[in-house]
Amino acid sequence: MQFNLTPIVKALLLINVGIFALQFMGVDIVNLFGLRYPTSSQFLPHQFLTYMFTQSDPGHLFSNMFGLFIFGPMLERFWGSNRFLFFYLFTGIGASLLYTGINAYQLHELQQGTEAYVQSPTPSHLRSYIREFVPQARGAIEVFSSQFEDNATDPGLINESVRHVKSIYTALYNHMINIPMVGASGAIFGILMAFGLLFPNTELFLLFIPFPIKAKYFVALYGLYEFYAGIRRVAGDNVAHFAHLGGMLFAFILIRYWGNQRNKFY
Repeated sequence: MQFNLTPIVKALLLINVGIFALQFMGVDIVNLFGLRYPTSSQFLPHQFLTYMFTQSDPGHLFSNMFGLFIFGPMLERFWGSNRFLFFYLFTGIGASLLYTGINAYQLHELQQGTEAYVQSPTPSHLRSYIREFVPQARGAIEVFSSQFEDNATDPGLINESVRHVKSIYTALYNHMINIPMVGASGAIFGILMAFGLLFPNTELFLLFIPFPIKAKYFVALYGLYEFYAGIRRVAGDNVAHFAHLGGMLFAFILIRYWGNQRNKFY
């Protein structure tokens, strides 16, 4: 595989590195450009675009730019610079849209679950609420939960349990709408999907896999992992897995569309 940088790949690398460097000059890039949920007071429409040029730390920057550096030039040479740039922006914005849609679904589930608990505050319901929405808090609320089980009809404990749940809802809601998503990963996963679709039998040699693997299998396995990690929602996992899947999904849609327009495309 040749690593001669193509014009758009080179420009994207320079833009991402340059924006990241602004953080060392005291510019709060993450809060300026990171994507927040539309109901957040800090949300601005441009964040659907600018988030993908903002990286959280050097490791984040390196991993994303490495993927762009390895896979981007071949796609740009295959498509041409204008179409490659359109693809990059399309998949990056698509990733942010899917991520926002998944957040909307999760917030709706949280609201519905909270309202259901307020209507029926019982010890078993409290345990299921904690297990579904804040499993990492099970230990912190264990003493109260046990006390509530022993005195399930105590009005004071019932009211306290409702206060606990409402407090959890407020904290989770504020966290979900105000924590910014940043990174080029959605667009990079779009590039991975495109590479796997267009060059499926290209063998890749990866540090963490001790044998060559065809691009189509690598992309399929990576996509399955991202889906599993996204639905599992492990506490402390701050990776936007559904943004990665969004980049892959929008890449698949666009490439299939371009394939159907082959007489206009090539």
